[in-house]
Amino acid sequence: MTAEVVPFGGISRLDIPAERVLQAAIAAGMSEVVICGFDSDGQEYFASSQADGGDVLWHLERAKIKLLRLADD
Repeated sequence: MTAEVVPFGGISRLDIPAERVLQAAIAAGMSEVVICGFDSDGQEYFASSQADGGDVLWHLERAKIKLLRLADD
């Protein structure tokens, strides 16, 4: 008998490895991405597939709104 691991898709208070989050984004077939994080030395890392800074900021602000509303759901 083999067990199948099913990724949890809900809200968790536990950290998720960055590799797992990035692989899920790749599997979702993202058309545009904005990545913010920290490297292994603790230095900030930022990358975006969009060149227009205004568009990037728009996506970040929309994501911020969704994050803030999670507490209400």
